[in-house]
Amino acid sequence: MERDVLGDGYEVLTLPLGALPAGAGPGGDNVAHLVRHRAEKPVNGALLYVHGFTDYFFQRHVAEHFAARGYDFYAVDLRAYGRSLQPGQLPNFVTDLGYHFEELDAAARIIHDEDGHSRLTVMGHSTGGLITVMWAHERRGDNVLDALVLNSPWLDLAENWLLRTIGTRVVDVLGRVNPTAVVQKEMESVYGLSLHRDDNGEWEFDTAWKPKHGFPVRAGWLRTIRRYHAKLHRGLDVRVPVLLLHASRSLLKSRVWAPEAMLADTVLDVTQMVKWAPKIGPHVKVVAIEGGMHDLFLSAAAVRERAFAETTDWLEGLHSRDRLVE
Repeated sequence: MERDVLGDGYEVLTLPLGALPAGAGPGGDNVAHLVRHRAEKPVNGALLYVHGFTDYFFQRHVAEHFAARGYDFYAVDLRAYGRSLQPGQLPNFVTDLGYHFEELDAAARIIHDEDGHSRLTVMGHSTGGLITVMWAHERRGDNVLDALVLNSPWLDLAENWLLRTIGTRVVDVLGRVNPTAVVQKEMESVYGLSLHRDDNGEWEFDTAWKPKHGFPVRAGWLRTIRRYHAKLHRGLDVRVPVLLLHASRSLLKSRVWAPEAMLADTVLDVTQMVKWAPKIGPHVKVVAIEGGMHDLFLSAAAVRERAFAETTDWLEGLHSRDRLVE
């Protein structure tokens, strides 16, 4: 591994990926990047973080929290995201979310086989939550992961009935015939303006990799999102324990930033997360975080500390149970 852009204590490894069918991905050479931050004593194994859409891994405080609690921390920048975005590629674009399973398989293989970890917790945020849920379902029975933590996962379209039904059918056709067609020029900007320290937030990140107004949403990508939503709604078989964390309320469709945006999920509908959580598998715990934003670990200090505590306590309960079994 080489020194990562995050500086001392962070390493990064380039993961070469197989070619995708023509038009099915971002174009060019597909690679992913695996970031690693070592614990002094990794008594709890490894934790792998998977980011959302218009996102990449920059949250040092998340890595350092879990490393201090005995986890070797890893994060993957998926193909055409963040560190993995190559010149000339369409950012954050694939026509099948299942293509990202290659990145997760490669990361898990390194964590297990090369770094020697027998226990792996996976954490997914937003679109990364949907990807990791589907990956856990597809890899059920393979003993690849031991627990799944979902930070505001994207389990349904946060739109009205018409767009969730007829709009989805239109996107399904358009995404097949013209997958790179832009169906939304930018994501909701209120959330982006709640994060960066140059605006209303406290975080520093590369706005070339994470633009405040998001990357364009393309028909082929939204088509696969809706198809995976439908598959989840029919019911999955994720067999490992799952912790689903979400903000206590949503504040959607805001066009002008206001302080209330710092206290709610302005991207997704939290009632949908609660509704569809039981469809993930038989062992799902759902916890609301009062005052949380869309990324709970980027919320105000007291709020993110509660999200950290809920996650750490839940994982410690699993480890204690495992030790009793052993």
